[in-house]
Amino acid sequence: MNKSNFASEFAILTSDRQLIAKRLSPTFYQELETEFASDDGHILISQHHFTEDWPTWEVHPSGDEFVTLIEGNMTLVLRQDNQDKTLHLNQPGDHVRVPAGVWHTAKTHAPTTMLFVTPGAGTLNAASPPI
Repeated sequence: MNKSNFASEFAILTSDRQLIAKRLSPTFYQELETEFASDDGHILISQHHFTEDWPTWEVHPSGDEFVTLIEGNMTLVLRQDNQDKTLHLNQPGDHVRVPAGVWHTAKTHAPTTMLFVTPGAGTLNAASPPI
């Protein structure tokens, strides 16, 4: 057992339920795609801090994403069937299930820290969701 910190490492839960720590780097997400390409069931456990709105939208086709607010104030925007639904998270512990296949982004109202449990396979990012 080793102690880790989200400032330097994220965790990957593999499909056979092994927990692997992966050191953060400028190419972390590209490495993740390569290293876990054969594991469609891997789950990324990560923490991010935001001071601005997310610059892109994302979608996770292989499963639901769990998002919880650690601190801050933000609005999660989910787009389904060309309609936006907004969910305001402003109390530590507020959490949301983002359904598989739903594009989402966030509007940050104050410096915000969030914890994500994300099904990694097939994740896409775009400037805006496809119509």
